[in-house]
Amino acid sequence: MPESDYSLATITVVQFDAFVRKRPAMYFGVGRQDPRLATRVLCAVVGHAFHPATRIAASHTPHVLAEITADLAFSVADDQADLLTGQGVPKLGYYDSLLTTDRLSSAAAAAVSAQTVVEVWRDGRAFRQTLIGLQPVAPPAEFPAPADAGTRVAYVLDAGYFGSAAITTHLASLDVHGPHCTSTTASGTVVIRDHRDRSRPNEYRCA
Repeated sequence: MPESDYSLATITVVQFDAFVRKRPAMYFGVGRQDPRLATRVLCAVVGHAFHPATRIAASHTPHVLAEITADLAFSVADDQADLLTGQGVPKLGYYDSLLTTDRLSSAAAAAVSAQTVVEVWRDGRAFRQTLIGLQPVAPPAEFPAPADAGTRVAYVLDAGYFGSAAITTHLASLDVHGPHCTSTTASGTVVIRDHRDRSRPNEYRCA
């Protein structure tokens, strides 16, 4: 197309969640048809929690707990939270959800999920919100605050999108650092627990 033919009419604006679903490899490193996709989504969320935006915490300092409850369902909790604006209301991000741009990987995982529940708490206040995809069902609702501070996001990945993909049972093979991580020391921890086989608990710890 000649340069002179470019105009606003030829530009298509794609929303963030639609782009994630169209190009998952941009966020998770593998394409939609790759059987590793569900595992890579888990690794992306855990890895970002352990290597957060610098405004939230230094890399390798958060304490992160991931729990796998089904082949396409898991939650990730950490001890970091950025809860309230100056007006005492929760900070909002994508589509007025509790997932802000500081948690890009969490938002990308929500985009490929059938349902996501976000919980954020700090300083005696806590808010919870349910999302379908990345779209909130309702505004955040306050609930009794746990101690300290934290964020927990629980995902049910979209079975129609993932097909036969499933989160791996080989937890020791999970990469929560990524190729660009060079740190060898840490005060934080990552614990991944697999609850799918109740008779044989499976737990993996790394730092």
